[in-house]
Amino acid sequence: MSAQPANTAVQLDRRDRLPEIPLVRAIAIVGVLCVHSTSNATVEMKNSGIYWLYNFINIMAKFGTPTFIFLSSFVLFYNYMNRPIGAGMLKSFYRKRAVGILIPYLVFSILYSIATHFVYYPDQSLGDAMHSFIIKVLTGKAYTHLYFVFINVQFYILFPLTLWLFQKRSNLVKWAVPIGLTVQWGFVILNKYGMQIANKGSWAPSYFSYYMLGAFIGIQYPRIKQWLASRSGQASPIALMAGGALVGAWLATGLAHVWVWYESRLNHAQYNSLLFECLWNAYTITSAVVLLGLAVLIARNGSKPLVRALTRLGTLSFGIYLLHPMLLLAYRHFPLHTGNSLLVHLWYAGGFVLALGGAWLIVGISARWLPFASVFFGQLPKRKKKAAVDNSHVTSYGVPLSR
Repeated sequence: MSAQPANTAVQLDRRDRLPEIPLVRAIAIVGVLCVHSTSNATVEMKNSGIYWLYNFINIMAKFGTPTFIFLSSFVLFYNYMNRPIGAGMLKSFYRKRAVGILIPYLVFSILYSIATHFVYYPDQSLGDAMHSFIIKVLTGKAYTHLYFVFINVQFYILFPLTLWLFQKRSNLVKWAVPIGLTVQWGFVILNKYGMQIANKGSWAPSYFSYYMLGAFIGIQYPRIKQWLASRSGQASPIALMAGGALVGAWLATGLAHVWVWYESRLNHAQYNSLLFECLWNAYTITSAVVLLGLAVLIARNGSKPLVRALTRLGTLSFGIYLLHPMLLLAYRHFPLHTGNSLLVHLWYAGGFVLALGGAWLIVGISARWLPFASVFFGQLPKRKKKAAVDNSHVTSYGVPLSR
């Protein structure tokens, strides 16, 4: 498929707000929180009768980070594909990322480094702590979840070149996903059978298929939206079969991924690492497309309170992503010591509730009342002036990871 003609695509970009995007973000951040709030349970609850449930939630929710990467690429290529690349565009692009991404990243890197120093390394000297901090900031390892920002920075560096190639060679667009899969799997195989790459998951090639999938769908999305609008309320047998096959593949690979992890964790089964990699890649790449389709359905047919709540969650998702591990770190510092299994299960559930509800509340209040909240949480939804309120549509605010 060739790229959309420039004048048509620009016109569509100005008209469409894509309310489905914050809905996908909302689902993705819930997935991230599920993984992080069950991570300890997958180690400590192996004697529990419902260990299978902890494992199921922990593995099935692993779509979060790949979906965020997909969305970042999707929105970038959707917005920039038909814009000329010049000094002004590049200056504006990188200034927004520096303000919206790097400053919050540095702030939270400092906060997490201070917190972990006092919790885990209280005897470390100031010189050693500063040296460790600098290395970790430069490699995205100041805390376990900050690698995601490090990966996005790598993609932002690649973005102008990728955009230029797709603009100059529009026929490359149809090869975007195969190119992404080739780069990603070449990197995986090189790491396994060639040179060992430290912290493989902190480097952009580990997620290249999601980046290219986002580019492909983002570039084609104006045409996809037009097609969906023209067939509103209708679905051809081929479209239904394709959708069913996609959902079937998503469920099958997800359940297979859950099973191999369950057997590996609980029964110490041995599998080739490439099996884990293949199932994870197949499950999460289909998840991105399935969740986008689900978000379109919710935006069209969901109740207004549900859409409003998910949209708000999606607009705050970057701040919630940055903050929630701090709440979990504090929560886990006071573990529950009891022989009552029900209370232990409730304690783990409480970690998820705190991570979601607590982080959502703090970031939401900060967005509304705290001056310079963007220093901590990136770009946040702006307060609407009363005179400018328009309830005829829901405005979709982006977050820096995807704009």
